[in-house]
Amino acid sequence: MAELNTGNSNGKGGKVRSKKDGGKVDLTAMVDLAFLLITFFMLTTSLSKPQSMNLAMPDKDPDAVIENKTEVADDRTMTILLGSDNKLMWYFGQLQNPFVAPSQATYGKDGIRQVLLQYIKSVPARYGNDPKKGLIVIIKANDKANYKNVVDILDEMAITKVQTYAIVDISEPEVELLTSQGLN
Repeated sequence: MAELNTGNSNGKGGKVRSKKDGGKVDLTAMVDLAFLLITFFMLTTSLSKPQSMNLAMPDKDPDAVIENKTEVADDRTMTILLGSDNKLMWYFGQLQNPFVAPSQATYGKDGIRQVLLQYIKSVPARYGNDPKKGLIVIIKANDKANYKNVVDILDEMAITKVQTYAIVDISEPEVELLTSQGLN
């Protein structure tokens, strides 16, 4: 908003002097520019999208489970049992007749990650490097395992780039195995 100083017009016709009052700063242009910038950024900015892990959940329809039963080769399947006190066990194949007997491991790069990396390399070599026939990991958490253990093992799946893994319920023989090893 512009302002014009006209001086003191008291009719004496003397010399016109400017007033000595404090200067005014016209903020209209700056406010216009601020609102213009706010409007620009509101219309052009995209907010960050939430990043989450894709999980395939089982169907709730029991008939669909029977029809979609997936056969998995035993020599490609590793089962990881999450026990108490931040400990885990793993075996290769079926529990009754394992290719590799159940053994304990720890979380981290010197523990289960080394085992996973070993089998990620060895399993495709048996099947002629077919990318669809890689390692399959089944994760089974005991009641005594905590949330951090599940997150840690999912992190290991992401770090080692295991293509196929699933979280399923633990069976009674596996709970007995954990109990016999002192992990329950």
